[in-house]
Amino acid sequence: MTEPLRVLLADDQTLVRTGFRLILGADGIDVVAEATNGAEAVEAVRRTRPDVVLMDVRMPEMDGLEATRRILTGAPGEPRVIILTTFDLDRYVYAALSAGASGFLLKDVTPEYLAAAVRTVRTGDALLAPAITRRLVQRFAQRGSDTVALHRDLASLTPRELEVLGLLARGLSNAELATRLHLAEATVKTHVARILAKLGLRDRVQAVIVAYETGLVSAGAREAAQQSTEQT
Repeated sequence: MTEPLRVLLADDQTLVRTGFRLILGADGIDVVAEATNGAEAVEAVRRTRPDVVLMDVRMPEMDGLEATRRILTGAPGEPRVIILTTFDLDRYVYAALSAGASGFLLKDVTPEYLAAAVRTVRTGDALLAPAITRRLVQRFAQRGSDTVALHRDLASLTPRELEVLGLLARGLSNAELATRLHLAEATVKTHVARILAKLGLRDRVQAVIVAYETGLVSAGAREAAQQSTEQT
């Protein structure tokens, strides 16, 4: 992609916005707007149409979770949203991922990782920090009242696609999936793309959530699979 990457920063802390703007600018990423609360973020997205939104969770007037829900309405050209958080806001992050956010970052992220993360979600990939994201899913899947559930019918998936989804939910990368299933990595990418299309999902983050919320994968099964992988 040759066009400059356009980012909106939504955070009520001036120092956070300033720091992130400098970091992104140094990496050739344009910050096209800033917002101090969720309402401003929603309006700024409509006005500037950024590629990626860095969205804080706790903000006055409208929090980042509600702003994410309003931004990700399914309209054409909607941006990717990355949630900015601290380790003690897990349940909010899980709800935001369920609502369509493409991933999350801790606010003490390194400059290099911040720029790489923004570029990752801009290409359509999910920002899956494997250990933390899987912990979120394990803790809050099927909690019901404090999550935004993704109800999907898995009957449309083929047996192979169900197998791929189950392994994807355990945190395997495309390369690891290819090795486990004895497939070419390009074939794995095709399976993943078909899964997302059939289930109406934005990215791998939502696929992981769906796998847990539908009962396809349980936390115990994930842990057993990880132990098996470590022993082989």
